Amino acid sequence: MNLKNEPAYVGRHCGASRYQITPELVDFYADALDHPSRLSQEGIAPSLLFHSECYRFSEEWYLRNLYGNLHARQDWELFSPLQVGRAVRTRSTIAERYTKRGRDYLVNETDVMDDQTGALLVRSRTHQSFLPPPEKNAEEGFVVDSDTAAAKQQRAPAKFPTATGAKLPVLEKHVDERRCWMFSGPERNYHTDREQAKKLGFPTIVVQGMMSTCFVHQVMEEHFGEAWVRGGRMSVKLINVLWVDETVTTHVRIRDEQPEGSHTRVVCDVWIDKEDGARILAGEASAVVG
Repeated sequence: MNLKNEPAYVGRHCGASRYQITPELVDFYADALDHPSRLSQEGIAPSLLFHSECYRFSEEWYLRNLYGNLHARQDWELFSPLQVGRAVRTRSTIAERYTKRGRDYLVNETDVMDDQTGALLVRSRTHQSFLPPPEKNAEEGFVVDSDTAAAKQQRAPAKFPTATGAKLPVLEKHVDERRCWMFSGPERNYHTDREQAKKLGFPTIVVQGMMSTCFVHQVMEEHFGEAWVRGGRMSVKLINVLWVDETVTTHVRIRDEQPEGSHTRVVCDVWIDKEDGARILAGEASAVVG
């Protein structure tokens, strides 16, 4: 295979950036997500502060046909806190490519590292799915609407969650247009603008999948504190679409406790439901305590 003629191949370096973690950057995140973190008072920034860094390099790893593309799965690994006042650098790499149910999937791995020491702080793996090129008349309808979303809900795991342990306080969020713009802007795209969404086959603004993972992050951080930002993990599937102007509730319930050296990893089932009961996210998250 001639890799120069194939833009999306495993191992491709997609880009890198350098950032200063400023109080203003942390405050913007808190405003966008309504997440006034208690850790910020200790000089620790939200671990998902650079939640959308992989999309900064989307032209380097996205397939050319954007019609109907969706965020399918998200993995987060947290190794060490992001310190306010420190500089970090990022790198983005295509880690995997596969086909499933008629869609092409690209997996982007993005690392956030301390600029001075090179220590790995946060790693994300983003699974983005793409439809084959549309037929001539394909854009007369929507690739995902209320009917197709309901069909996706029927394919969701029937025996989830299985956790029977303590349930953490639920988190309810209403996602309006302002929040979408702050999270996915400032440019007009299908996560911020209704007309742009329709051009890509959606009836209205599609809330970026990363936002839902940030809701899970908020619940885990508020309960576990530094035990979450030092060794936390999250692996979730985005099983349904969240539209603008919908309200969701994030649930976390402890499933298991596993020894990890001299510490204990607390494993939780996590899920997010809309007001009508439709589930948009399901998976697990864990923190190391003790």
